[in-house]
Amino acid sequence: MGLFLFVGLFLAMLLCLLRNDEASAINWRRGPVLLPSRRKILHALRLLLSYISNFPSNFVVMVVASLPPKASEFYWSESQEPHATRRREILAAHPEIKELFGPDISAFPKIVVAVSVQLWTAIYLGDASWILITTVAYFFGAFLNHNLFLAIHELSHNLAFSTPFYNRMLGIFANLPVGIPMSVTFQKYHLDHHRYQGIEGLDMDIPSYTEGWVVTNVFFKVLWVLFQLFFYALRPLFLNPKSPGLWEASNFIVQFIFDMILLYMYGWKPFVYLLLATFVGGGLHPIAGHFISEHYVFNKGQETYSYYGPLNLLAWSVGYHNEHHDFPRIPGSRLWKVRQIAPEFYEELAYHESWSEVIYMYITDSTIGPFSRVMRKLQPGILKKC
Repeated sequence: MGLFLFVGLFLAMLLCLLRNDEASAINWRRGPVLLPSRRKILHALRLLLSYISNFPSNFVVMVVASLPPKASEFYWSESQEPHATRRREILAAHPEIKELFGPDISAFPKIVVAVSVQLWTAIYLGDASWILITTVAYFFGAFLNHNLFLAIHELSHNLAFSTPFYNRMLGIFANLPVGIPMSVTFQKYHLDHHRYQGIEGLDMDIPSYTEGWVVTNVFFKVLWVLFQLFFYALRPLFLNPKSPGLWEASNFIVQFIFDMILLYMYGWKPFVYLLLATFVGGGLHPIAGHFISEHYVFNKGQETYSYYGPLNLLAWSVGYHNEHHDFPRIPGSRLWKVRQIAPEFYEELAYHESWSEVIYMYITDSTIGPFSRVMRKLQPGILKKC
């Protein structure tokens, strides 16, 4: 388009030269066409050749100049995160919300069923082709493993049992089909995400500056979405490492023994299927859209977003994310009641209608990227208990 525009301008300029040159007055009807002076023709040709020779760089400059500006810094806020304040206001207006607190007795059987179905599927695919294994992993296994990942999220808030010990044990069990030990470590960092939402160096849900500087175009955004589980896993090791404890060791040992038994008894294919289900289910997959939808700023001034669509049925209602951060002691199965009881606190908030659309917008919108997060400094009085 830039080339056509310039050629048009060049022809217009050439016409002006023809019309204004005294030595080249034209009698279109009666006389011969007289050429403009040689000096002016050569000058115009040099301009055109200069543009053509520099077309790649000129085109890039034109395209970049036409794009919206990219974010180069986080959205810094001097205020505390909004959920503690809204929690107090909701409880003052609707004290009956407290009746929703406490464990969900259906969590244990749901986790057992999901683990059993996923392991049966993995073993059943032991003699399948790699194409079938990959297809089933994306269209079926990814939903199950992501369901178990979000079950671990639920257990990190002690929402299956009243006793933390049993929640951790169930979390290690739910971790088995995931293939990689992560349940206990996830709980440590996820509770920090609630306590210190947006606080620099403490909330490991926020991308690093390196991610923000590198992930600035469609190509790198696609790679980032594909491998975002690796970024979530590795980011804390560099930005906020924590010494592993007895529970981490237990998680690792149980997972290692399980993986070795699976490999010894059924071979590589069931194990690879589980890993693929984990990887694709946390990457470029509809159910993984919640990673981006929850806290990336799509509406300036709002840092947490809910999603009320059907995928909540497979995702422990994690889409009710404003409600979850307002009341982390309410299990996902009851979060919809929070919005039902106190609609006046949520009706004015922006929300997402599709996790797939969120991924698409994140990749294609140059104004959205890893820097599209609210960040704040640690201040006295901001610490709180989840």
